[in-house]
Amino acid sequence: MKKLLKKLYYENNLSKKELLYLLNNLHQKNRKYLYELACKTTQKTYGNRIFVRGLLEFTNYCKNNCKYCGLRRDNKKVKRYRLSKKEILISVEKGYRIGYKTVVLQGGEDSYYSDKILEEIIKEIKYKFKDIAITLSIGERSKVSYKNLFNAGADRFLLRHETASYEMYEALHPEMTLSHRINCLLNLKKVGYQSGAGFIVGLPGENNETLSNNLLFLKKLDPSMVGIGPLIPHPDTPLNKLKNGSIETTLTMLALTRLLLPYALIPATTALNTLCSEGLEKGILAGANVVMLNLSPVEVREKYEIYKNKETTDIHELDLIKRKAEKVNFHVDMSRGDYINYNGRNENV
Repeated sequence: MKKLLKKLYYENNLSKKELLYLLNNLHQKNRKYLYELACKTTQKTYGNRIFVRGLLEFTNYCKNNCKYCGLRRDNKKVKRYRLSKKEILISVEKGYRIGYKTVVLQGGEDSYYSDKILEEIIKEIKYKFKDIAITLSIGERSKVSYKNLFNAGADRFLLRHETASYEMYEALHPEMTLSHRINCLLNLKKVGYQSGAGFIVGLPGENNETLSNNLLFLKKLDPSMVGIGPLIPHPDTPLNKLKNGSIETTLTMLALTRLLLPYALIPATTALNTLCSEGLEKGILAGANVVMLNLSPVEVREKYEIYKNKETTDIHELDLIKRKAEKVNFHVDMSRGDYINYNGRNENV
């Protein structure tokens, strides 16, 4: 097992057979070694830096009906909201004044926000705050739309693939297909975004083969960013009886992703922090190097309820994040934290 982990560290690749063997035979001692190698890889590529993003959840309307998400179209208990351009700009300015150099505009798939509206918002943010990076997380759109928003000034785009299993994906996402999702991810790369994918740990039907397929999909796609978080079923969804995804499995997937994609920007996700009070620290030690803090207006935060009891750390709570990072010998970096990619050699373990 140790030999296989060393191979992954040095070569940043394993076959499906090797990944399956690893997942089927990992025990606590080897898991600890895996985390050590993943953290060491982060330090070699980005140093001991944790990049901080400001997360602005600007709409909770969504046309989709994903079976695990509290924002799903058929959930009539949601108090819907949309932020105006003025509200978005005020929130971005608050974050910028504190020192945030990346804003993540996240929302459900809301057709109200046409290309024209989003282009105006993006252009005004870029005009007022020239050194800020804009990340979009707004779901599936046409290649033309992605290009329009990129040309307006958007830098990055997050679109998790959720699962690489066609059967699982389509069972969980009515009226959607994994083929179309993948096509969107490919279009984002073609347009020129620093693009991100990722998956949910703990979906029904998951096993080590589906987990290995998720990892292999990421390796082939080679995204700039990867978000991996545990499933937290919302009580007002069809999956309300399911258990939460495993923290340990989530950390394992995070560490393996770091070793497969050494230059990826990988957050310690909100879902991980919701289920684990030391989610940030454990995530960092398993290879994460990004954290997102909430800059949405306080009055709408509870309405963006993908799952219940969502952990939301406010943008003003930087001291808390600094203390958590320092506890594991990392430090907060308020720069844009752009993706880097170059050929480097890992030193001896």
